[in-house]
Amino acid sequence: MEMTELAALLTPDGLRLLDDVGSIDSTTDVARVVSRLRAAGHSPELVSAVVGQARLRTKAAAKFGPFADRMLFTQAGLEQATRLGVAARHAGRMRAAGIQHVADLGCGIGGDALAFAGAGLSVTAVDADEVTAAIAAYNLAAFGEDASVSHGTAEDALGTVLAARPDAGPTAIWMDPARRTSGHRETRRVTASGYSPSLDWAFDVAARIPTGIKLGPGHDREALPEDAEAQWVSADGSVVELVLWSGALARDGVRRAALVIRGDESHELTAGADAEDAEVRPLGAFVHEPDGAVIRARLIGDVARSLDAGMLDEHIAYLTGDAAVTSPFVQSFRVRESMPVNIKAINAALRRADIGTLEIKKRGMDIDPAAFRRKLKLSGSQSATLLLARIGTQRMAVLADRV
Repeated sequence: MEMTELAALLTPDGLRLLDDVGSIDSTTDVARVVSRLRAAGHSPELVSAVVGQARLRTKAAAKFGPFADRMLFTQAGLEQATRLGVAARHAGRMRAAGIQHVADLGCGIGGDALAFAGAGLSVTAVDADEVTAAIAAYNLAAFGEDASVSHGTAEDALGTVLAARPDAGPTAIWMDPARRTSGHRETRRVTASGYSPSLDWAFDVAARIPTGIKLGPGHDREALPEDAEAQWVSADGSVVELVLWSGALARDGVRRAALVIRGDESHELTAGADAEDAEVRPLGAFVHEPDGAVIRARLIGDVARSLDAGMLDEHIAYLTGDAAVTSPFVQSFRVRESMPVNIKAINAALRRADIGTLEIKKRGMDIDPAAFRRKLKLSGSQSATLLLARIGTQRMAVLADRV
């Protein structure tokens, strides 16, 4: 979105038109709406802005729920925004640490700032992109003086933000360094050396002021500050971010954490360091697949011991044991039988078990599950899961049922 489109949209008529259009789910919807709006005499700039925003609002419902219908977005801003449920938990940490004011340096479209303001914290936000800052200001307008947004860089804004709110109470910094090239639509990833603001600058700030820094979940662990708490977050099965917490926002004795969110529930595993791996053991009655956040945080060993389980292979993130227990930090499967990864043997097992619906999961094997499925004969009435894994030098297939 360009500033001319945003200016056309940010008028009473433009916003009413956006609300009237509602959701747009398909290319057919786009063509129909564009034709209708152009026939009604609306300008090309306004039509483009309204249709673009309607499509983004539809996509944004997955991250922001019903709030998406009252927000504005850029494509890049939506892709990079924190899910509202995750941001709300960040805000809860801020409040628990006694923070009253948050400086959001690189606020994007304002997803995290919305959660901070909604939790009763005052927010001073800044973004280096003029259009994005304007959209964030719109999204936060309902909070009045408790949430302000300006256009500028994180580096230039830091001193001003802290000096301008002397009576705001304990202050924390929130940063989501840009990890992609600038732009509002198509962008590409950059290496860590190209983040904006730079990680060296962000880590220096974190060493002096309580700070939360959002990074990609695959960030180089060796490059993380030793004195920060590193928290990997998964939401509904996908690892969505790594957050580094410093100062009062870091918990005593915690250096590794895995926060697992499913729906409205959340569970967290914490430790002072990477967990020692569990021992390797033969396939038992159950297989457990650790959540991605647990794997990233390297806390698999702690989860294994809590389940009285061991590793199927020291290089593969599958656990196994005989105890009929499970955990929020794993997906558990009851083993039916195991066999080599041989199509004939697997089809025979599927036929014996009357399997017609099959979930396929794999670790440590260069197999395309979709292509592999086409080789299987699935004609039964039952369902099951097929786990494919490399165990030592062997390739093993485990037919199992989800617990």
